[in-house]
Amino acid sequence: MKNKLFLSSVLAIATLLVVGFSITFFVVKDSDKNVAVDSQVDNEDSQDPSEEVAKHPYAPPSLDDVPEGEEGELIKLGYKYATETSTALDGYVGNTLNCASCHADGGYGGSLDLVGISKTHPQYNPRAGKEVTLEDRINGCFKRSMNGKPLPKDSQEMKAMVAFYDYISQNVPDGTTERPWAKLKKSEADIENVDIENGREIYNKACISCHGENGGQGTPLALWGDDSYNIGAGMARLRTSAGFIQEYMPKAEVGGYAPGSLTDEEAMNLAAYINSQMRPDFPDKIYDWPNGDAPDDAAYETLAGKKTDNAEKK
Repeated sequence: MKNKLFLSSVLAIATLLVVGFSITFFVVKDSDKNVAVDSQVDNEDSQDPSEEVAKHPYAPPSLDDVPEGEEGELIKLGYKYATETSTALDGYVGNTLNCASCHADGGYGGSLDLVGISKTHPQYNPRAGKEVTLEDRINGCFKRSMNGKPLPKDSQEMKAMVAFYDYISQNVPDGTTERPWAKLKKSEADIENVDIENGREIYNKACISCHGENGGQGTPLALWGDDSYNIGAGMARLRTSAGFIQEYMPKAEVGGYAPGSLTDEEAMNLAAYINSQMRPDFPDKIYDWPNGDAPDDAAYETLAGKKTDNAEKK
């Protein structure tokens, strides 16, 4: 009887050890996986832009060459605001996004660089129906993409951001009116017959490892929900978001999809799935495109309505 009890005890202890080891193994593996994903999220906005800068037709100067003194400090502060917007300017940002969430490294290179933006503004903006200054353009992003409120135009924060964009634009010739190197090709896929379910399938294969099941809530990669852009943002437009997705996503091969491998239709379906999710409203949206020239992919109705000829995608 004692021997049986002894053997039962030994067997129970051995079983616990095996189970404990197994649980520890899988927890550690899962933790490693999460660390890898978190690392990818953390590094999404801090990629080394040197390769992109080297290929740029008007390569912006390095931050290492920022002048000494007050001017240089203002430029560096502007770079901080462009890359750490949601934390450095949390009083003006209403979500978890940074300028660098779309404009890699704050506008230096990679996706949607902002080199030359100081030279092309003031510029006519169809959505506003008037000429806008660089300060207006910056504040448009704060109100829409950041779902926040505008910076006072005479504030240090605005002066710093303008100083940074002036700095990275200094090699672009005066009189430049277009920035073809940063122009996003809008999708020409059919938006009348999008397949949201197909977009969901693609998201679960190619996007979920970085953006998560909840669309990246709480991170600078938020695609929907309170932490993301509102309905008035450019990314809420299907042709814009699909064009961005096809050009820049995914960042690395995942789920059978390599960077730049999505077809027009797949990118459009993915954009439709993402933009079908809940996001903040933008009450002033009804005043957009006051000249009645809202494009066919505008995400909402305006007081002036959409243009009659939608062949031209602006």
